[in-house]
Amino acid sequence: MSTYDVIVLGTGGVGSAAAFHLARRGASVLGLDRFPGGHANGSSHGETRIIRKAYFEHPDYVPLLNRTYELWAELEQRSSGKLYHEVGLIEVGPPDGVVVPGVLASARQHQLRLDELTDREVAERFPGFVVPAGSVAVFERRAGFLLVERCVLAHLAEATKCGAELRTGETIRDWQANATGVTVRTDTDMYSARKLVIAAGAWAGDLLNELGIKLRVLRKHLHWYACDDARYRADHGCPAFFYETPAGYLYGFPQIDEYGVKVADHSGGTWVGDPLTDDKSTEPRDVERVEHFLREYLPGVSTKSQRHAVCYYTMSPDEHFIVDRHPDHDNVAFAAGLSGHGFKFTSVLGEVLADLVADGTTRHPIGFLGCQRASLNANWL
Repeated sequence: MSTYDVIVLGTGGVGSAAAFHLARRGASVLGLDRFPGGHANGSSHGETRIIRKAYFEHPDYVPLLNRTYELWAELEQRSSGKLYHEVGLIEVGPPDGVVVPGVLASARQHQLRLDELTDREVAERFPGFVVPAGSVAVFERRAGFLLVERCVLAHLAEATKCGAELRTGETIRDWQANATGVTVRTDTDMYSARKLVIAAGAWAGDLLNELGIKLRVLRKHLHWYACDDARYRADHGCPAFFYETPAGYLYGFPQIDEYGVKVADHSGGTWVGDPLTDDKSTEPRDVERVEHFLREYLPGVSTKSQRHAVCYYTMSPDEHFIVDRHPDHDNVAFAAGLSGHGFKFTSVLGEVLADLVADGTTRHPIGFLGCQRASLNANWL
């Protein structure tokens, strides 16, 4: 049975980063995954993900974001490939809603630069975007998008350069831990290590079942629509966008390739069991919401579908991440329940998990993400 310092279960967004941070510290690392890096079966795919600092979900995320920006820049330098595109982000919603007030609160607390815009100023600076009556807008210049598959593959490539071993095509069956080490059983082999990191995304619930935390996996659709209007091109100054509307939260990206403008509904979603057995076809109600959004708020984008993909949100009961050491095993750390807003953080979460298994603690402020917080006790399934 092969033995390592650390085994990492899952090598998607968080797991690839954890494998890299552990290997660069000199640990012997094994990364295990059912699928090869950059696969399209979980959460870390679909070309682009928004990254932003003025975090409406909670101001406590901002210190983690400051570090994650540094780490993405460092990974770009190491891998010599462009990962982050700073096109900015426009966020629109009611002044007494969730998004804009939350953005402004985080910006005030952490002295972040934002532009508060009237509907006329939006029309002048970002023609093509409609700010409806009664809504307001903010623009964050230090925001944009990450190329999601490239980020995962870059972390895996750098982990390998630092000596990590990556094995794919093996399904993880179970794991066990005691004071001296851990064992992991897959469908083909057994492995042992001194320590374990669990970063299994949509499959984390099965591997962390004994914690009693209920994680819900939601199917989320990604849509690309044809657009011949240069106002919506990234190379013509179009930003990423996030709207709070009466129909929910919708977001998207400027056109960066032949597929057009990418748009998705951040709210809602269909609860699924195992993503591997899920029907990934389009859902009429989702298509209707997205295309209505385009007609109302981005009228220069057509509703001619160019591409469709499905990814998965693994939701925690309070929609905040769960990042901690296992309460029963000091040599096991995990990240789970990223709740549809986690990819931008994966570089720093990998560093946090490396800290937790290597040192038993981390300098990063993750106390609000601990696994024993009261808000995880919701019985919602």
